Amino acid sequence: MYILKNSLISIIRNKGRNILIGIIILVIACASTVTLAIRNTAITLVKNYEEAHDIIATISFNRKQLSENFKGGEDAEKENIEAFNNIETFTIDDVNNYGDSEYLKGYYYVYSTSLDSDSLSKATDSYQYEVEDRKTTTSSTSQTTGGNGGMGRGPGAEEGGERRTITNNTTTVITKRTETFESSRNLTGDFELNGYSSYDAMTDFVNGTYTISEGEMISDFNSYECVISSELATLNEITVGNTITLKNSNTDKTYEFTVKGIYTDNSDTSDSINMYSPSANKIITGSGAIELLVQDDSTLVTNVTPSFILESEDGIDKFTEEVKEKGLNDYYTINTNLEELQSATKSIENVKIFATTFLIITLIISSIVLFVINMINIRERKYEIGVFRTIGVSKLKLTVQFISELLIVSIVALIIGAFCGSYLAKPIGNTLLHNEIESSAQEEQEISDNFGREHMDMKFEGNVNVQTIDTIDAVVDFTVLTQLLGIGILLTLISSLASMISIQRFTPLTILKERS
Repeated sequence: MYILKNSLISIIRNKGRNILIGIIILVIACASTVTLAIRNTAITLVKNYEEAHDIIATISFNRKQLSENFKGGEDAEKENIEAFNNIETFTIDDVNNYGDSEYLKGYYYVYSTSLDSDSLSKATDSYQYEVEDRKTTTSSTSQTTGGNGGMGRGPGAEEGGERRTITNNTTTVITKRTETFESSRNLTGDFELNGYSSYDAMTDFVNGTYTISEGEMISDFNSYECVISSELATLNEITVGNTITLKNSNTDKTYEFTVKGIYTDNSDTSDSINMYSPSANKIITGSGAIELLVQDDSTLVTNVTPSFILESEDGIDKFTEEVKEKGLNDYYTINTNLEELQSATKSIENVKIFATTFLIITLIISSIVLFVINMINIRERKYEIGVFRTIGVSKLKLTVQFISELLIVSIVALIIGAFCGSYLAKPIGNTLLHNEIESSAQEEQEISDNFGREHMDMKFEGNVNVQTIDTIDAVVDFTVLTQLLGIGILLTLISSLASMISIQRFTPLTILKERS
């Protein structure tokens, strides 16, 4: 109590000096409150964002690896496609095997095939084009005839689907036909049938690209239930509860699906010149329904698109290595949405780094300033120290008194600084974040200008859509106040080093002699 009483008396007696110290600590406290609030809120935002958005790994075809084995020559295209068809694909069993990993939280997949229909009209605005076959033979006359065998109107005359030109005993027959040679992996039916393993796999519905406009989503993933697009429903006058019939044209096997709902595609297709959206002929069902189709008809061409939910960023390389060891073909590669997730939090991370750096610099400078001020204070009060030591006050009590004086001033200044900082933290934080976002946008615009375009989407395709953080509601909570108090105590101890050293070094007799 005696030490505290003397400390208060000394503070009042040396008002000017203590007010100066208080103002310095007040500025430090205010700046520290703002930076701590911004930093802690940024850390919390990033952590919550990472918890809300999983790292998704997908398997995609490595076209670069394929292109390295491309052949050239007259029959190159056909040979390349045949080589592509011979690449071993992964199956549902493979996906289940890959999904059994300690590095995953879980997994889901989309099992796709395509079917035709005799009763449904396909939503399409596509067209076919014709090619010509040339056949040359030798004849004894020179004439040109049309496709009906009659006399032509001159070289190159054409009638019907055949054009015959006879010149210098050589007959050239040109026949028009339509023929397509394509990969056997393509889903060639009119209607794409996507079977989802779970609701989690329906990412287009999760992120709002698709929404149910009538009826409801399928509830049984192992039966012939489906959801169709609003365009297909309107074109064929289908309503919820109707039955649609699909078939495999190769085997003429038919299957009936009950329409449980109708969905609308909300994606932006303003840049498309097609009459219908890309999802117009997409029919959604459960993966179990596709498996039933495959069991009944093994000639169906299917594709499986798995998505693996990783436990952490550290498991990406380990999971990739594990999948390769389990037999994934070298023509396939593992991709993740990690870069997209990091891009979404890039601005807030930069603000956090700035706030942390500013806080460290502030503390270093303020510690030096307070140490110097306190050193000057000790020199001015050297005689006072000598008197106290002469009357028997111990060095420890004197040290505690000087520390108490600074601590009392610091606590008052910290309280006022925390109050002011709580009002400044949110607007300053949002200003810093908006400046960072504008800087990133300007950088992307410069890249777009380099490509000669007004705007380019610089984000990479991911398995999930993520939204960039654009606000930071920095708040002064108990954690900030605790950290601020710790900073105040730390600054007090550092700045009190001068008094500690001086009190321990000075002797009463020396001080009084210097005074006299």
